[in-house]
Amino acid sequence: MSARVNGTAVVLGAGPGLGMSMAHRFGRAGHAVALVSRNPDRHARYLAQLADAGIEAASFTADVRHADRLPQTLDAISARQGPVDVLYYGPASIDAPKSLPKPITETSGRDVGEAMKFVYPAVEAVQAVLPGMRARRSGALLFAGGLSSVVPLPALGALALSSAALRNYAITLNAALAADGIYAGTLTIGGIVRHGDIHRHVAAHPERYGDLAAKTLNPDDIADEAWSMVTRRDRAEAVFNVLTA
Repeated sequence: MSARVNGTAVVLGAGPGLGMSMAHRFGRAGHAVALVSRNPDRHARYLAQLADAGIEAASFTADVRHADRLPQTLDAISARQGPVDVLYYGPASIDAPKSLPKPITETSGRDVGEAMKFVYPAVEAVQAVLPGMRARRSGALLFAGGLSSVVPLPALGALALSSAALRNYAITLNAALAADGIYAGTLTIGGIVRHGDIHRHVAAHPERYGDLAAKTLNPDDIADEAWSMVTRRDRAEAVFNVLTA
């Protein structure tokens, strides 16, 4: 069993790809892990994998799209596992294949409003854990966003705008909170993360996506970099780009 450190690492939007890699990485570092996702059917499998790795973990069912309910979930995590020391926000911004975005030239104001609903829960989650982090003068806030926040990708339409908003939020938080001993950073991801739901969908439909399935990223590598960012605190962003590099 990994040695327990003071604080819990919360994975909001836990899934089989990057979410579980983040859970394993921070669990190996001694954090108890709280997995939060809207699909409880997967939780038993996730918890078994973490237990096999000697990681203390619990799961909680919540849909981040209901941002007003996140504070209750985070309070429940703190009551059960102790203070939240790391908050990772990484829910998928689309439900493949249901919600493929319109290109930017066809994007409406309503589309932008829908895409921004991916950002609001991040803000609510931060507000829920920030008072405790400030009181302890420690903590880390991590966000996963898309490459369209820094590289023009017209096909992603409104998602480019929400990704840019989330990236700016993370970087601005880092500037605001550094003096309080709190770190914030963003993982800017340009590629299909292996093992995740979107990767499986893309790989299963080569006639639709062509060689996009080959543009993959290893979630363990991203999680290792996230750990480095939190411990070194020397940069607020890491970019992973296999789409345009």
